[in-house]
Order: sequence, then C-alpha cells, then structure tokens
Amino acid sequence: MHSVSIFLPDDRATRQLGKVLAKSLPKRSVVLLEGDLGTGKTTLVQGIGESLGITETIVSPTFTLINEYTQGRLPLYHLDLYRLQPAEIEIIYPETYWEWVEVPPGITAIEWAQRLPYKPSDYLNIHLTFNLEGGRQAKIERVGELDFDLGILDSEFPNLNLE
Repeated sequence: MHSVSIFLPDDRATRQLGKVLAKSLPKRSVVLLEGDLGTGKTTLVQGIGESLGITETIVSPTFTLINEYTQGRLPLYHLDLYRLQPAEIEIIYPETYWEWVEVPPGITAIEWAQRLPYKPSDYLNIHLTFNLEGGRQAKIERVGELDFDLGILDSEFPNLNLE
C-alpha cells in the first residue's frame, strides 16, 4: 500500500493524525505537507510534536522559516516555505534537514512542500484539502523507501480509503 485517503472532520482529528504518524515514523523521516491556507498543515505538525513529547508551543515558522524542537523523543524540524520562491528556497538548504549531516536525525516536516525545487528520495507526502461537506481530506502517500506502514492508520481512522 503506497497511499491512503482519510476524512478528518475537525482540528482534533487532524492533530490526532499527526500523533499517530509520529508514533511510527522512524528517525530520519521527512513529511512533506501540501494544501491551501487553513487546511491543517500546522495542526498536523502540532500533533507530531505532541507525540514526540515536545512541550514547547509549535507554531508555523512562516516568518522564521525554520523552527527546531530538540527536547522530544526525536528532534522535530519544522519548515514553512509559504513566503519563498524556489530560488530563495535553495538558499536555505532544505536538504540539510533530510541529509542529516549538520543536524541530529529526527523528523522533518515541511509546509508548502509543493514549492520545493527538489525533494528527498524517501518521504511521506500529505496533501490536505477542504471537504465539501466540512472537515478536511488527507491524502497520504509513501514515496521511495521510507520505512513506514500506512496500514497502521487503519485502526485509528475507520474511514480510511486505501488507494
């Protein structure tokens, strides 16, 4: 199974998705988040941080570009590319946060990942959209050789659609 689709009725469910993912994501995982403003990208990252035991308030790094949270079970690196053009993104060297040479291995979450001029070889792609009936839809795709079983979401989200 390489992709699933999940209906998320509210912020609590979106945060819960982040918590469930973080429980099983291995060290050196990259989560690429795509979606319009307000679809829940930061809320999902907050759930990841909560599950990692990070007690700091997790906010979108829209203006700081990168927030590093290092006091959890694994470090969490949170990037937000909303205000950047592809040439500007190259200057901040996002690969630093998936090559793990200059930072300790952890989990990297990148909001507005569709703006990346290049991507890592292995990652979890999450595309969030608004649902016409309310809530959100999350399409989650495992790309490359990321050691993560999407099937673990089945027990937590009964409305899971396998693709």
